Amino acid sequence: MPDEKTPEDLRRQFEAAISGMELDDLHDLTARPLSYGDDALVPPPPVRPHLRRPPRETTVIYQIRVDLDHAKPPIWRRLEVRSDLTLDLMHQVLQAAFDWTDSHLHRFAIGGGPFDRTAELFLCPFDVEEGEDDGAPSSSVRLDETLHEHGDALRYVYDYGDSWELTLRLEEVRAAGPANPVARCLDGRRAAPPEDCGGRTDADDLAEVVEDPARFDIDEVNDSLRSPLFALTTSGMMPRFVTMVAQLHYADGCAEFAERLASLATPVAALSTAGKGAALASVQWFLDQGAGDGLELTASGYLKPKAVQEACAVLPTMDGWLGKNNRENLARPLLIFRHRLQDMGLLRKYRGRLLLRKSAAPLRNDTEALWDHVAAGLVPSEVGFARDATLLLLGCVAAGDARRTSLRQISRALTYFGWRRTDGSDVEPEDLDVLELDLLDVLWNIADEPP
Repeated sequence: MPDEKTPEDLRRQFEAAISGMELDDLHDLTARPLSYGDDALVPPPPVRPHLRRPPRETTVIYQIRVDLDHAKPPIWRRLEVRSDLTLDLMHQVLQAAFDWTDSHLHRFAIGGGPFDRTAELFLCPFDVEEGEDDGAPSSSVRLDETLHEHGDALRYVYDYGDSWELTLRLEEVRAAGPANPVARCLDGRRAAPPEDCGGRTDADDLAEVVEDPARFDIDEVNDSLRSPLFALTTSGMMPRFVTMVAQLHYADGCAEFAERLASLATPVAALSTAGKGAALASVQWFLDQGAGDGLELTASGYLKPKAVQEACAVLPTMDGWLGKNNRENLARPLLIFRHRLQDMGLLRKYRGRLLLRKSAAPLRNDTEALWDHVAAGLVPSEVGFARDATLLLLGCVAAGDARRTSLRQISRALTYFGWRRTDGSDVEPEDLDVLELDLLDVLWNIADEPP
């Protein structure tokens, strides 16, 4: 028989078991029977349910009533939205409907509240980037996977501190027509609590921070839902770029900058496959040369003089570059471009040669796929300063902004997002010079003229 444990042994074992637990963990622990075996007092990890449903085969229009939980008198909005919206876009609809500024974290849930252990969760980009894996990214989940039939409910929380919790309940399902907007407001009551007001929901409390708690202007909500800023959220652009532009709209001194970036949501004529092929000529040259035996490199890892001369002939950035252009270490734009193609996973160095990667071989004869690959490769995949700065730089290039003006605005925006120099001071335009020049060199090589 095992040795009998004394009360003191059990106390020490209990204290060790609960060390580091959050309040929710302790609630869960006390709700289940305790055992005194080898795994005494350690609750099994919760298993979240899978409640999502398959998306509808055809897009429909949902009429949804959205209530701010615990508000007295009720604060609510009635919305009409497309069923194929992803939850990250539904988040933007709710921000517009309640006049919030997308300055805090959020999450969705079905089967319970956003912090219930028995609910299925859908997470905002920041939670995903921070390694939270107890839920699916909201960008990967459609609204009609969470709301399907009349009466279905979806829960939402915005600002984990003030904890504005909303309940979305499906009231009607209607056929979608070509004239239906992505979202519009049909009705509502009372002003929503403003940002950072301490979780107020009662009218008496709101009267201290809102001029008229009874005020609700449906036209203002629908103006927001028709704005370029909201159009950007449904444009298919990278979610991080959309989030930054949305937040900059509310930052001091950045609203005009945000509006110019938001204007990129306006559709432009798509480039033909032939046009993309012409733009990718310099990339295609490297893929063709890297196929088979590839290009021989010098002992120092540079391209041989003959290959340097041939590459310079197809790279727009080398047009007019001073020198003989037969040494890669002296042809900076060429060297940068070649390194970027390696970073994009198109080329690799192996045993003294520059080779086409096996994974990139199918792209060599597929212009559309190569175009998408290069476009995605312009932005660093790793979360950090370089990614945020690159996205804003690309936005400025697309908007046609002047270089020095852009760098001043971008440095101000990056400071607003919390980036700082190592000494703690604000980001300055010169901190972006090298990153910008490298990016512009790459863009020039896939454009008819310098960006």
